[in-house]
Formats: sequence, C-alpha cells, structure tokens
Amino acid sequence: MKQGTGVSASLVAMLSSVATISCCLPLGFAAALGASAASAFFTTLRPWLLGLSVALLGLGFWQQHRAKQCAVRGRLLGSVLLWAALVVVLGMILFPRQIAGFIADRFYETGK
Repeated sequence: MKQGTGVSASLVAMLSSVATISCCLPLGFAAALGASAASAFFTTLRPWLLGLSVALLGLGFWQQHRAKQCAVRGRLLGSVLLWAALVVVLGMILFPRQIAGFIADRFYETGK
C-alpha cells in the first residue's frame, strides 16, 4: 500500500475550516442560494467541520510520520501545506470573528 504525504488531508482540513466562517462572509453564491439557509446550515455544522479539520490534520501528520518511518522521501510541498493547514485551522478555531472580519474588509470593500 502506498503511503501518502498528507497533501490531500491538509487541503481538505483547510477547506473545511474555511467553510466554518462562510456564514459570516457576504458570499455571492450564498446570496443566490439563500444567505439565511446557508448561514443556518454552516452554523449548525461548525463544530463538526472543525472536528473534521482537526481529525484530517492528525491524519496528515500521521501519514507524514509513517512515511518517514518507511524511508519514503517526503515532499517539501506536503510539509509546507500541512503546516499551513495547521495555522489556518488553529486561526479558525481561536479567532473566527477576527478572520471573517479581516476577509470581509479586505475583499468586499465598497465605495473605495
């Protein structure tokens, strides 16, 4: 069985942690589908998505550790993505409102 380097786990972990703040951002697709329904849906799933993120990070680090034990050469990209995913997930867990406000201010500026 081929051992992974944790790239897929880290990408999915980042995606699921970013999805936890989608209720707070004025996204165009969420408005088209109904912002209130999307907000309620993601708000109820927030603990599960964060738990999935943490579990996938654990899986990624385990796969990376296992690959080193089996003398499989790890990729630098896999390590960088895994540590970036850890930073993103911890940021979403510790500072969700600040990150949502920063993204909303940065990308959805009106009148400037």
